[in-house]
Amino acid sequence: MMNDATLRKIDLNLLLAFSVLMQERNVSRAAERLLLGQPGLSAALRRLREALDDELFVRVGRGLQPTPRALSIAPAIEDALSGIERAIRPQAEFDPASWQGEFRIGMCDNLESAFFGPLAARLLKLSPGARLIGIASEKRDAARRLDEGVFDFSVAMHDEPASWHIRAPLFDQVSICIYDEAQLGLKAPLSLKDFAKVAHVTVSFEGNTSTGIDMALNRTGDVRQVVATVPRFSALPMVLKAMPAIATVPESIGRCMAQLHGLMLCEPPLSLPADPVTMLYRRVDQTDGRARWFRRLFIDVANKALEASGCCVSIPRAAA
Repeated sequence: MMNDATLRKIDLNLLLAFSVLMQERNVSRAAERLLLGQPGLSAALRRLREALDDELFVRVGRGLQPTPRALSIAPAIEDALSGIERAIRPQAEFDPASWQGEFRIGMCDNLESAFFGPLAARLLKLSPGARLIGIASEKRDAARRLDEGVFDFSVAMHDEPASWHIRAPLFDQVSICIYDEAQLGLKAPLSLKDFAKVAHVTVSFEGNTSTGIDMALNRTGDVRQVVATVPRFSALPMVLKAMPAIATVPESIGRCMAQLHGLMLCEPPLSLPADPVTMLYRRVDQTDGRARWFRRLFIDVANKALEASGCCVSIPRAAA
């Protein structure tokens, strides 16, 4: 059994030198292939002979003849070197056209309404054997579900990430007011007085009625009346079509609602903070071909959807 001290004397360079000598059976040709001078190769061979306590190669005429010991270890060394080569070989470019499987994305429902449809349509064209799975995701559980493999990445307003996650900024999501002009009887732009006195509908998964809008109104000395709260954005257009009320929503979904349901949009008559939308994914997936392709596809689709809807924001491609 070879001891640890002997093993430490044998490095990858020595094994490469042995392999090339087995193929060439000539010191000059082997040194040329290894980009070494003959003295350097001779020194490597000497170290290997000392470590293995065997001549390994015997000069016969102008060539080298491997010893029985060299012949016996050559297949194992070739297998080991081939395994190392396979391990460090650059990854093949991901081919979406031939790939079959699932792409899984986590999004909160306002972003899902704006981006999921265009993403599914593009994926069907580029990767017809794939399936897109949308997962409801909120920032409070996105990191945990990401670690559990529930989705490839999450798009939402995420908290500070763990060291093994990457949080890439996408765009700052501003708010916009939306209402049915026929129901409300008001035209844009709305004054702060009109905004404060009309009925308001809010969206909250947990049923909360107080938001940052109320804090902004408090600073101006105004108070609004919230008459209804729905748990999902998908219910909002029907509510606004049924009653004289207004809602303040993220711009991306607001513009989608306005186009689909014939609703009116206007800028809020007070300053509201923008929400930073980010992409959260695992650091181990940063260079994975499939995962990187999917992230880049989302960014491209989202950018086109934002532009088509009239939003004046864009996502840097470097976010993927």
